[in-house]
This record gives sequence, structure tokens and C-alpha cells, in this order.
Amino acid sequence: MRILPLAAALSATLAITACATTTSSTGRTQYVGAVSQAQLDQMGAQAFNEQKAQMRQTSDAAQKRYVSCVVNAIVAQLPADQRRIAWESAVFVDDNPNAFALPGGKVGVYTGIFSVARNQDQLAAVIAHEVGHVVENHHDERITRQMGAQGALGVVGALVGSRYGEGATQATSQLGGAALQTAFLLPGSRVQESEADVVGQRLMAAAGFDPRQAVNLWQNMIAASGGSRPPQWLSTHPDPSARIGELQSRATALVPTWEQARAAGRRPACG
Repeated sequence: MRILPLAAALSATLAITACATTTSSTGRTQYVGAVSQAQLDQMGAQAFNEQKAQMRQTSDAAQKRYVSCVVNAIVAQLPADQRRIAWESAVFVDDNPNAFALPGGKVGVYTGIFSVARNQDQLAAVIAHEVGHVVENHHDERITRQMGAQGALGVVGALVGSRYGEGATQATSQLGGAALQTAFLLPGSRVQESEADVVGQRLMAAAGFDPRQAVNLWQNMIAASGGSRPPQWLSTHPDPSARIGELQSRATALVPTWEQARAAGRRPACG
């Protein structure tokens, strides 16, 4: 995704509102409110539309139905205010095993994710994680933290994050300053990634997807990457080995939730 068009639009239209303190569903204190929810939704829609304009979408109707089915099952377990959003998904032709979700109910999946998410439960682990970022106000939180440090450019970096792959992240890093990113931005991003893991695994279990498959997904991710990852303290994502251990512990505790969902008739058949 190109950064400059969105940056120009934001610098011209962004209105800063009073910041506030809130608590995430995991009990973590968050500082939010630099922009309104309406602005977040508008920014998410604009970023999504730019992505659709610049990247080819799949012509495979089965892939689109598959992703939409998983998204709908996850969304059905969200709080009422999030369920009321007209959620939209798109499948982009790209070998990068990636996905993203944006405020305003936008979900994007790259076709490369199908090489590591090998069944509907593993795809649900990916999508639920990304939706977790949205429902836990992570975009709002990142924007609020970065507003003073990087201005409009920081807003773009916070919104785009790592959702669109290394190119966008590197561009934002170069323009915003690598030292600032390492010292200030990345630790918070690791916290958010861990929180999205927690929330996403809860969501997938409540939707009737096997939470144990989140472990298999990350094992596939490691295998696909050849096991090479940067040191944990320099990464925007938790260390894979540590992440898998946490996912395994939570999966055991969430099996009863999954079984209850299945007993209640929530048995997704997406593909």
C-alpha cells in the first residue's frame, strides 16, 4: 500500500479529540481517544479502498466464500455494537501469508495465508486474531500514542502497522525514525499482538472453531519461515516459540468453551 495519499488526506482532515483512559477485555489500561470512532472508521474504509484499488483480488469464488464464512462466524461472537457493523472481506492475490482487519469492519486476507492456514480452524485463528486488534481498540491506542511523536505520519504508521507486509512497515520506519520505533513503538505493538492472541483464541472457540488449531497454525508459520525470526526484543510480534507455549496453555482452558459452542449448534462448515 502506498503511504503518501492516505497521509495527505489525514493531515488535511484529522481532528484531534481529548484522550481518555479505558480498560481492555484482558484488564490492560489503554490510552485512547486521539481520534473519534467515526474518524477511525473513515480511515479504515479509506485504507481498505486504497488496498483494493492497488492490489488484485482473487477471482476464485470458493476462496471468497470461504473467507466470508469464517469472518461471519467470528463476527457473530462480537459485542452488539461490533455486530451491527456491515463487515466486509476481500481476498488479495499475494503470496505473503498475511491478513489484516481495520476499524469499520474491514478484513483482508492474502492468498498466501492458505499455504499455512490449512483448514477452517486455522484460518479462523488468523482472522480472529486480526479482528481482536479492532475490538480491543488497538488502532485507536496506537494512534493516540504516536500522535505527539510523529504527527500525521505516525497516524498512518499506526493504522497500517504490519498488516500490509514489510514494505509499508519499512517505509513508515524510515520516515518516522528507526530509533523511535525501537524504543517507543515496538514494545507496545508486542503487547497488542499478545492481547490479540488472547482475544482471538477466545473468539474462535466461542464461534465453534477448535482453539487448539491456533497452535498448529503457528507451527506451520514457523516451518514456512524456516524457523528464522529476529530477536524477540526487536520484533513487532512475540517470539514464535513463546507464542506457541501461550497458545497451547490457553487452548486447554478453552476446549470447554469450544465444546459448549458446538453443543449450542455453532458448528461452522466453511471449507
